[in-house]
Amino acid sequence: MAPDTVSLRYFLVLAQELNFTRAAARIGIAQPALSARIRRLETELGTPLLVRTTRSVVLTTAGAALAESAPPALAALDRAWDTARSAAAGELGTLRIGYSLSTGAETTPVLVDKLMHSSPGLEVDAAPMATPEISPAVAEGRIDAGITRGEQPGRGVRRYLLRRARIGVQLAQHHPLAEHPEIEIADAAAYPLRLPHRAANPVIHDQLSAVFRDIRPHPQFLTPTVSFDMSQRDLRDGRTLAPAGEAAATAPPPGITWRPLHGAPSLTIHLVLPREQSPLHRRVRAVAKTVAHELHWLTG
Repeated sequence: MAPDTVSLRYFLVLAQELNFTRAAARIGIAQPALSARIRRLETELGTPLLVRTTRSVVLTTAGAALAESAPPALAALDRAWDTARSAAAGELGTLRIGYSLSTGAETTPVLVDKLMHSSPGLEVDAAPMATPEISPAVAEGRIDAGITRGEQPGRGVRRYLLRRARIGVQLAQHHPLAEHPEIEIADAAAYPLRLPHRAANPVIHDQLSAVFRDIRPHPQFLTPTVSFDMSQRDLRDGRTLAPAGEAAATAPPPGITWRPLHGAPSLTIHLVLPREQSPLHRRVRAVAKTVAHELHWLTG
């Protein structure tokens, strides 16, 4: 049976000091308690570790061998304990995150960077996904966490508000409305409005179109027949505007800018986790809460 590590650590201090009085003072225990520990260690090993005289303490051959071999063994044990604690704290392993494409410009990278820097033993695998697929993937365990625009429906998950974002419009830099720091909703509605296909994200599609619900006459909504991100000629030409969250202001395409809509409600970004959560999930939740607080994501 291996000796207890406390007695072994005490022995290593004594092997350095070769003096019971100094070793006991360094450890912070009484000298008789140290002597009892060393005797118990010798009994467990079945061999003397020290030769004691009235004037000196000398290591035996066994004692010298233990003094040399114990430190790396204890260091390995400490690493094993640290690994176990890190795993229990959700700071170790692989985290699979699925995120809405629109959260990939800023929100997801910031959260991933914070996770990796705060937990060096954590490997993060983040990939864009179709928004309606994220919550089911979390519920089924195909990914560990999701980041979505809007409170997406789905069972077996918990949703945490991560960020509020202003609603605005993308428009050509030379567009007359681009001269204003904020655009009135009615002024934007005077132009054809481009929205992504509803199937891509029904929740956000409905929220964006609802901004213009009370405008009369009703604005003209256009849904591009090709990728929303690829069909921007009409935007650049100034013929249309595209309602979008403020993530669109980050690295906009050439010739296009973004302006907030005055009085429009906020879009929301949510962290999606399974209903039954492991230490890893709780770690993600804690880091996300810290990031949201530090960057004032919930004050908008």
